[in-house]
Amino acid sequence: MRIIRGLVATVLFTPLFLTAQNTKTAAAPPMGWNSWNYFAGKVDDKAVRDAADALVSTGMRDAGYIYVNIDDTWEGERDAQGVLHTNNKFPDMKALADYVHSKGLKIGIYSSPGPKTCAGFAGSYNHEDQDAQSYAGWGIDYLKYDLCSYIPDVMEKQAPGDYEKQMALMHSAYAKMQQAIAKTGRPIVYSLCQYGWDAVWEWGPKVGANLWRTTGDISPDYDRMSVIGFAQAGLSKFAAPGHWNDPDMLEVGNGKMTLDENQTHMTLWAMLAAPLLAGNDLSHMQPDILKILENKEIIAIDQDPLGVQGDRVYAEGPIEIWTKQLKDGGKAVAIFNRGDVRSNEYPVTLHFKDIGLSGPVNARDIWGEKDLGKITDGYKLKPVTHGVILLKISK
Repeated sequence: MRIIRGLVATVLFTPLFLTAQNTKTAAAPPMGWNSWNYFAGKVDDKAVRDAADALVSTGMRDAGYIYVNIDDTWEGERDAQGVLHTNNKFPDMKALADYVHSKGLKIGIYSSPGPKTCAGFAGSYNHEDQDAQSYAGWGIDYLKYDLCSYIPDVMEKQAPGDYEKQMALMHSAYAKMQQAIAKTGRPIVYSLCQYGWDAVWEWGPKVGANLWRTTGDISPDYDRMSVIGFAQAGLSKFAAPGHWNDPDMLEVGNGKMTLDENQTHMTLWAMLAAPLLAGNDLSHMQPDILKILENKEIIAIDQDPLGVQGDRVYAEGPIEIWTKQLKDGGKAVAIFNRGDVRSNEYPVTLHFKDIGLSGPVNARDIWGEKDLGKITDGYKLKPVTHGVILLKISK
């Protein structure tokens, strides 16, 4: 039994098991690819196989991108026993999973705690154990569980007008699927997608989540990306190995974002220790996009084994400075220019007291791909509009 906003809700799980199992399952923020941002409802078996091939051929797999995640629209109908089958876009999910695994990759899938998914396909409501067993049988390694129809069909019907009871129902629904996954004995990364409702970062670990969406959906434009990313300020204390804040999938390479804007996107997600799930067409990437996604120094910041999420330490006018502590004793320092597009460069003086430094330090400009040597308090920088300067500070 646990108390939620003064209500008693029955949530059957073993905290010690969840802590040990799920921390091991996602010790670092998951990296990979998800089908939704580019393919949406057009995803099929071939698109997933092509994505797996591209992760290998481009070198992204070796850089750490190992999950190939199928989002909504794979679902078919349930048979007389209630077992969910795939639709004709995915003739054999087990064979697809075997193919992905043969590439040294892992495979993910999507469902909802409601009767229907966001796209109107079959959800897992009242079939949690059956679906979890199907996932395990297919060889699934990752589940994205999207609230969708659970809101009107369960929360609003069972607790009309009672927000607290609705939230208790939501918590229980997410715990129920985790219990079903645990019964299978297969390690499956558990990703909650419920848009940050009821401060999910406070209760996500208690229902066995490895990551939880903190926001609504991202889109491939700078304004939406930046609103989502910079709104993560203050959530760093809720992230740790096995349990990550998720500001949604990467839009690097999608839409009309500039090179500077794509670098800002990648930098911000890395500073946030966010999951790095590419959402572009991997088979037709421009070289500059691949270079951003594969930047080993950026990925190392995101995947740093200390598991600390970065946070904002300074904001004045268009400038924000974020820092992230690293296991080797160093620190990542990101200086963002969120200014108006009509301006170009904005002069910034780096005051060490603002970023928790003292004395001269060694610095490397990661996007500039150059060592700066020793820098001292009062160091001058000029980040461009919608751009970022990312420094790796050494002890």
